[in-house]
Amino acid sequence: MTTETEIDTVKAAAAVVSVAAAEAEAPAPDVVASKRDRTPPVQSVLEKLFELYPNLFGAEFLPLKLGIFQELLASHPEHFSRDALKAALGVHTRSTRYLQCVASGKPRHDLQGAPVEAVAPEHVYWAILELFRRRQARAAQDLRPKLRAQLLAAFEASGLTRQDYLARVQTRDTDSTAALEDAFAELDQTLARQEALRTAFVASGKTVEEFADMYGLDRRDVTRALEGKPRAEASAANA
Repeated sequence: MTTETEIDTVKAAAAVVSVAAAEAEAPAPDVVASKRDRTPPVQSVLEKLFELYPNLFGAEFLPLKLGIFQELLASHPEHFSRDALKAALGVHTRSTRYLQCVASGKPRHDLQGAPVEAVAPEHVYWAILELFRRRQARAAQDLRPKLRAQLLAAFEASGLTRQDYLARVQTRDTDSTAALEDAFAELDQTLARQEALRTAFVASGKTVEEFADMYGLDRRDVTRALEGKPRAEASAANA
């Protein structure tokens, strides 16, 4: 991403960028910003960004490279003032659509639309959490199971050990910490079940088909469990 706004807020909070309370109460998930944020100068800057860089600010948003704020100022001094561009990029990067592209793990892109660097794992993590907060505020059902699945997928995609990942995403926000702890607890339970099934399978001397039929299991579930890492290996990798 880019901006001084993002850098400041990443240091300060559990979100990819600062999240305005007004936007969290917006009537639709795809609203770029709250009405209060969409002042005429900001709106005109957003429209100009769309005109100049439709691949970045158009129908599909892409994560922006770090430092792109300065590049935009240097490239288009006739179009953007520092304050107006900073405000517009703040609105853009607070939007649900932008957080969605960050949470998906897409790489950051430069002004030419070329991928240049990976989004930091902690930015993906905070984007997932912020999207969960916005959706849960509007949803009747409990979205925490989906949140745990998304957090685990983001952790696996990071390629980090559990210890390193926790060091990257640590925050003082107790709800964020609890969500990740719940996700890892669910992962540990899954690994434990896989290990128990694997042990029982080896002891049985049966084929996969015979073992599945004997315990009334889906053969695909048995195969997936047998192909997974043994718990000892997983624990060592995450230590």
